[in-house]
Amino acid sequence: MRILSWNVNGLRAVYKKGFLDWFFSEQPDILCLQETRISADQVPDELQHLKGYHTYWASGDRKGYSGVALFTKEEPVRVQTGFEVERFDNEGRIIIADYRWFMLFNIYFPNGKASKERLQYKLDFYDACLDRLDELKKKRKKIIVCGDVNTAHKEIDLARPKENESVSGFLSVERAWIDKLVTHGFIDTFRMFNTDSGQYTWWDLKTRARERNVGWRIDYFFVSGNLAKKVRSAFIMADVTGSDHCPVGVEIDL
Repeated sequence: MRILSWNVNGLRAVYKKGFLDWFFSEQPDILCLQETRISADQVPDELQHLKGYHTYWASGDRKGYSGVALFTKEEPVRVQTGFEVERFDNEGRIIIADYRWFMLFNIYFPNGKASKERLQYKLDFYDACLDRLDELKKKRKKIIVCGDVNTAHKEIDLARPKENESVSGFLSVERAWIDKLVTHGFIDTFRMFNTDSGQYTWWDLKTRARERNVGWRIDYFFVSGNLAKKVRSAFIMADVTGSDHCPVGVEIDL
């Protein structure tokens, strides 16, 4: 099974930049999108009814903000858009799809740069997510977590770690949560196959950082330990443009 994840930084914008050509060329079994900035009633009909795919959408109360989407060949037995915690669910950041033999979390994690309050919101969101994952792990569920985590885990995961130690997205308290996720049994799939530096998924548009590959790796696929042996590959699609992020993906025997 080939699963892709991409923060598109506005689905309507990337749709005009050849999104469907890319999508039909790749034909993933599952595609998870983040930062769609669109509600289901605003989605172009062509995207709502893609032949061979079931589509699901989550959007927040605030228009043109946040949002996630799921395109899947196989229909899940259940889809949930939230953690059942109103202060997190009302931003439209979460789709949880139950495929019976595994659970898929497609999440657009909050950015903490705007204020101390938003940083605390981000940390609280992290904790709510881990609580939900831990509940499922106790039931021995196989779990895949993907999306824009909005934090680079280690120094190798961004081009300029020293300069960004006091910037949200590389704060020690944010990185510590990813450490905690790992100690709770979740594995960063990309680092199973690639330990090189210079591998990034987000570049600042204003400074044209992508041209110089001055980036951050903040988009991930994590799997629960009981799925690790099933992961065949994990990759970054850095040549795919259209957003300030690029897609990431995994191939898993399921």
